[in-house]
Amino acid sequence: MMEALSPANIGLLLFGIFFVLLLIGSPIMVALGVATMACFIVLDIDLSLMIERAFASLTAFPLMALPAFVLAGSLMEAAGVSRRLVHVAENIVGPTPGGLAISTTLSCVFFGAISGSGPATTAAVGMLMIPAMAKRGYNVGYAAAATATAGGIGIIIPPSIPMVIYGVSGQQSISKMFMAGIIPGILIAVGLSVMHFFLCRNLKTEGLDWSMKTFIHSLRDGFWSILAPVIILGGIYAGIFTPTEAAVVAIFYTILVGIFIHKELTLKSFMASLKTTSWLTGRVLVLVFTATAFGYLLTSYRIPVEIANWILSFTNNVNLVWFFVVILLLFLGMFMETLAIIMLVTPVLLPIMTAYGVDPIHFGIILICCCGIGFSTPPLGENMFIASGIANISLEEISLKALPLVAINIAVIAILVMFPDIVLFLPNLMGTGLQ
Repeated sequence: MMEALSPANIGLLLFGIFFVLLLIGSPIMVALGVATMACFIVLDIDLSLMIERAFASLTAFPLMALPAFVLAGSLMEAAGVSRRLVHVAENIVGPTPGGLAISTTLSCVFFGAISGSGPATTAAVGMLMIPAMAKRGYNVGYAAAATATAGGIGIIIPPSIPMVIYGVSGQQSISKMFMAGIIPGILIAVGLSVMHFFLCRNLKTEGLDWSMKTFIHSLRDGFWSILAPVIILGGIYAGIFTPTEAAVVAIFYTILVGIFIHKELTLKSFMASLKTTSWLTGRVLVLVFTATAFGYLLTSYRIPVEIANWILSFTNNVNLVWFFVVILLLFLGMFMETLAIIMLVTPVLLPIMTAYGVDPIHFGIILICCCGIGFSTPPLGENMFIASGIANISLEEISLKALPLVAINIAVIAILVMFPDIVLFLPNLMGTGLQ
């Protein structure tokens, strides 16, 4: 049976079963697992090999960073770190038009540098900023849209859980991915801030009672909170510890700050953080388990190479290929979870893009940025659902208000695609020392 099937036929069988199961409403991990299992049976391959390959993926050392970063982000919220970061962001912006919307964006940058998760960033910042914006005269739908779209920065600003997953599945340096995400994350934050300034330039809102005294007070109160991302990222880039070890350092740092300095971390909130972490991590690891077995079939039968050769027969224009890839990623982001997209498309698209001379780190960052937009585009749009729940308004209203903010996100991605040196500048600057 094995000799009778070409890589193209195996690919059609694999993806055919996968998409049929998705269409009938199967969870993505079930669709990945069943499609892989069916192909193993057709190819007369021992199913124990599927389990062996999938289990091996879960023992990867970098993957240990996943539960640690999730726990660190959850503990930051319980320890009062996220609230202080938001207060600092508010005072940095001051009385600027659209100031609270801009400070929401800055808060997402700060919190993203701790949690590594888009939904976690949206929830932590949204609980504080959406009611504050509504109280000061902002449209509630706009406040929710501002939080949901800015929450996507949480996976672009390092450390980032999706970057860890991409590094594991694409066998790329996680430290280089982290370094490469800094400038794109800042550019998207600046783009969103400019759009907020433009959209809110004539908006009559009740501004903050800003003064240098309150600004200095917010910095003093938020000193230990600001120090968290400095320690985490500084330690990684200085080579003191790996991204995985940095996540553990973040947990212990947060516990010490929460208990002895802020004195807000209680046993009850600590146990709630553990519960959140186990639920999120378990869901992700099941997905990684099945996606790895799926990827094993793709690579074993050189299916990505076949797809790459097929595309190469149509065009040699890398910009045209980038256009279709970005459109595909944005489309997938509307219907699939970020980690599922990364696990699914990395073994397929990475070999194609490298065949066109694209740097794997550059491709990874564009992939993550597109996934960041997926958080704020329905029907899936996890950030949208979180913001909708906090603001208590319909998803349709938020989606309409989010359109210009999503557009500016896409414009920044287009710039990053056309000028890869923007993405690769910091990793290249750090040289080969990053692992």
